[in-house]
Amino acid sequence: MIHIPDFAHATTVQVIFCFLAFITVITAFLTIFSRNPIHSAIYLVICFFSIAGHYLLLNAQFLAIVHIIVYSGAIMILFLFTIMLMNLNEQRDVHRPRITRLGAIVSFCLIVIVLITIFINSKPIVGEYDSTGEDFQSIKVLGKILLNEYMVPFEFASILLLVAMIGTVLLSKKEKLNK
Repeated sequence: MIHIPDFAHATTVQVIFCFLAFITVITAFLTIFSRNPIHSAIYLVICFFSIAGHYLLLNAQFLAIVHIIVYSGAIMILFLFTIMLMNLNEQRDVHRPRITRLGAIVSFCLIVIVLITIFINSKPIVGEYDSTGEDFQSIKVLGKILLNEYMVPFEFASILLLVAMIGTVLLSKKEKLNK
């Protein structure tokens, strides 16, 4: 049975959550369906900011600030440089073969079916919430956890960003050599 929320008696946090969720979903769809790549990037930045708002609602201020700095700042600059290097703003009508479109539609449908199946068959977590009493909002505690327990994934993420930067430089050098 679907529960319809009662907006007449909603708290401020619930209203803000619904507003942020609406903005997030709308800008995510606009990012996908916008024909202009620059507009898509702007919609993606708005989506990132609304996700940071969700982090603030969850009382994760540090995560919200890092999300804004890393995604809305650094990653979006990388996306915009890539768009400028590839000159995606040109209006070229490249017709893809029908088999490519069919493959994309079939892949999308399969992913949707798998996600719906997982969502329907999932069970809620039942049990007590164990609290260690540590404040994970503290940058000191977060730094210790990141650089002790999660050192390898942290380093993999930094290597991934390094490879992305090197790829961007190589793409720009290749364009200059061809001219």
